[in-house]
Amino acid sequence: IRSYKAEKLSTWVNLVLTNCASEALETYTQDLTNYSIAITRDIEKAKRWLSGKCKGSRRMGLVASSGGRRLRPYGVEVRTELEVAEWFLNPRDDIRSSYYLEQPATEFKIQGLELDWIGVCWDLDLKRTDKWDFNAFSGTKWQKAKNLEMQKFILNKYRVLLTRAREGMVIFVPPGDCEDYTRPVEEYDKIANYLISCGVAEI
Repeated sequence: IRSYKAEKLSTWVNLVLTNCASEALETYTQDLTNYSIAITRDIEKAKRWLSGKCKGSRRMGLVASSGGRRLRPYGVEVRTELEVAEWFLNPRDDIRSSYYLEQPATEFKIQGLELDWIGVCWDLDLKRTDKWDFNAFSGTKWQKAKNLEMQKFILNKYRVLLTRAREGMVIFVPPGDCEDYTRPVEEYDKIANYLISCGVAEI
């Protein structure tokens, strides 16, 4: 159990990722009252939420899927190499630390480790139809991930990201851009609407 405030967090995450929205909502309302989960379409609002929650010796940071290639327009660059020790250990006044909310840790760097407060940045590598749809960004566009192993890998990436926070998390789902075919507004809306149906409150 990674979060001492949310014994049922892993259960909730599993329900979300297995397309069980009604069960996720029930778990959220009954068992996660002491664990904060929020959603926003504004990256700056996500950062302010984290800063407002993270007090004293608590630690915060952004995380994102290594496949979140179209988070770049929002200042979330997943391909930049992360200096792990500096990110996890350096103090609040160090721009290299997780506190600065400038560089995300991907599933490769955050797996097996936790922070108190997490900002999960979601991209279209895991998007919604009537269930989860798996994609990879190649060249200049998103392409369907048809290989079952790749689909499992993508799903597990988000499982890792959604279970890294001890006290709470905010999920950033981009607003999209109607003039950018790689960031279709309606696809991001579907993700956000699904997560809200699972109990997450929008800020």
